Amino acid sequence: MDPTTPAPPSTPDQPTFWNEIGGPRWVRFQERLDAQIRVFGQSLMERLAIAPDERVLDIGCGCGDTTLEIARAQGSRGSVVGVDVSSVMLDRARLRLAAEPGLRATFVHANVETDPLPDGPFDVAYSRFGVMFFHDPVAAFRRIRSTLRPGGRLGFVCWQGLEDNPWLRIPMEAARSLVTFPAPSAPNAPGPMAFADPARARQVLADAGFDTIELQPCPHEVSLGGDGSLEGAVEIAMEMGPLAAALRQSPGADRAAASDAVRAALAQHSTARGVWLPALAWIVTARGSV
Repeated sequence: MDPTTPAPPSTPDQPTFWNEIGGPRWVRFQERLDAQIRVFGQSLMERLAIAPDERVLDIGCGCGDTTLEIARAQGSRGSVVGVDVSSVMLDRARLRLAAEPGLRATFVHANVETDPLPDGPFDVAYSRFGVMFFHDPVAAFRRIRSTLRPGGRLGFVCWQGLEDNPWLRIPMEAARSLVTFPAPSAPNAPGPMAFADPARARQVLADAGFDTIELQPCPHEVSLGGDGSLEGAVEIAMEMGPLAAALRQSPGADRAAASDAVRAALAQHSTARGVWLPALAWIVTARGSV
């Protein structure tokens, strides 16, 4: 999951959002969205140096892209369990797993904040853009820590601020005069940028019982649209992310005019290999207190 997904409501009702709005939209564009952000998940995997014989918990696994990639790297020795609140996304994940029957991976439908979690202990808890939507992040990370062996490793990648992510900001700015955007949510509200503030991320993890907490900037260019085309980039900007959320809340908005404005803005960044824009995330790592 990531900010190309429509911003969820700042309420505890994440299951409804991810099953009725965010999840179905993600499934629709799954291949393109995974291609768009895969490099961030791979950077986190390299940072964690997951060993072939380790047990891994993949939090907010969505359609299973990271779960399957970890399982492929582990071969026959380790195992990985993907957990997500969205049954529709897990349906896609299980279909993908069925096409690779040798992988030691399973998927569990669960809300990390409230439901029983898979039996541990796990060596590693991993998440690519899946931990920013907790209503009570300290409690959620305490539950995650409880699944780890003593000294087990946590690693997640999360977005830095909107000002540091032109791939999100440019479509919004292009359509701002045509669409009514909601007032910005509180900085700590559940949402894609919930851990943009590194001090907050450190405090949440410390309060949850983690130590050896480190944050490393993770800059990459992303293909806006994931398919190398200007029209694909416009489609993703209009259907996913903060602009799409604003359009849903502005039924009278001129979608055609907004689309034209976004196209004109993104065309300035179009190259022979597609529309590529800078993106900036944090790689966050920690260890469960022994």
